[in-house]
Amino acid sequence: MTAYVALVRAVNVTGTGMLPKEKLKAMGEACGFTNVRTFINSGNLLFTARLGEKKVQQLLARQLEDHFGKAKGVFVRTAYDMAEAVARNPFGEHNPSYVLASFIDEQPVQAMLDEARNLAGERMALGPRLIYVAYPHGVGQSKLKLPAAEKGTARNMNSVAKIAELLAGMQ
Repeated sequence: MTAYVALVRAVNVTGTGMLPKEKLKAMGEACGFTNVRTFINSGNLLFTARLGEKKVQQLLARQLEDHFGKAKGVFVRTAYDMAEAVARNPFGEHNPSYVLASFIDEQPVQAMLDEARNLAGERMALGPRLIYVAYPHGVGQSKLKLPAAEKGTARNMNSVAKIAELLAGMQ
């Protein structure tokens, strides 16, 4: 069994795609996942499965599309992937709520960071299928535009660390 987290993009954000934790959990159970639980009400589904990452992603994507009536981004990571995201955080000296990991489908490249606009002290770094961004004054104050990250979903490092800890306990 592999411990996974599915990070759903843009749910329970003001004015967009409401998805109660109970409904997200029921979707995971309908996919046949085991040890299904959620972490905070922002689209984080933790579970175990014997299936590979791509199959897990496809099953959950289908459930989300049925619920929302349109495709919804979902990014699946293993317990190992999340532990690695924490360990590789190059901005560990910053307040973890001011550092986001933007999970994307592909391995990022420098050209993705070069597309960033409206920088005002933000620092960025490449990670394993994610982009780290440190915001000096918090995300709410930033005008940063990072097209590559807009295709993914972001979680602050407090959440990433807690998800990694929860997944480690599920293995």
